[in-house]
Amino acid sequence: MRPSDLARGHGLSAQAVRNYERDGFLPPAERTASGYRIYTEVHAAALDAYRSLVAAYGHATGGRIMTALHRGGLDDALTAIDRGHGQLLRDRDTLDAVRKAMHHLAARDLAARPDTARDLAARDIAADLAAGPSAAPAVDGAVLSIGELAHRLGVTPATVRNWEGAGILTPARDQATGHRVFRADDIRDAELAHLLRRGGYPLDHIATVLRQVRTAGGTASLADALDGWQRRLTTQGLAMLDAAARLGHYLGLTGHPRPEQI
Repeated sequence: MRPSDLARGHGLSAQAVRNYERDGFLPPAERTASGYRIYTEVHAAALDAYRSLVAAYGHATGGRIMTALHRGGLDDALTAIDRGHGQLLRDRDTLDAVRKAMHHLAARDLAARPDTARDLAARDIAADLAAGPSAAPAVDGAVLSIGELAHRLGVTPATVRNWEGAGILTPARDQATGHRVFRADDIRDAELAHLLRRGGYPLDHIATVLRQVRTAGGTASLADALDGWQRRLTTQGLAMLDAAARLGHYLGLTGHPRPEQI
């Protein structure tokens, strides 16, 4: 098929298809005697796989996966996929931890109300939550430096300092060295800030959310933000399943061994 034929079936321009081939996202096309490209079902499958990978992992990672495959780096491609799944799991764990924190804060708010019959029952629930192991999100007990926290999140120390400047983080200082030290609550706040930042939320919004977490002054905005992120993570997880199917189909067409053949 011609570039225009392949492009039309995917809602793209012919030039976009040629660019994808140039960038290594598609395998090289054979040429006619007059120099025109000839695309096949293998190229169509590669394009399907690439576009599904972009939907699941983003443009950069999707491109890395396809270029790794086309240079013979199957394990490099699988490593990039594994990292994407690891990040998704990390985001889910963070969401779960923050929801537990919200539950605890809401229960604490109920426990502080007047002693009506309903509030007495709520206070009992709050006491159980406060005493249980899930009353607060589980975060490493270690104290982290700014460099260690940045490495944990996959960001730069400058980003962490920017978050501090925006009021998102409020680390203490080591009395001997003056260096920032990030304790359990700071790490929780940084994990949440990182999650919301990747969701496109501005710094001032994130600072407001974290002030609510710290002061238990109301969690409606936080609940809305987390509900939105839950939907995005679900969408991403489904996109990863779709990408796996399409990539597996492409690998089968290009002669890569199936798992039972390895």
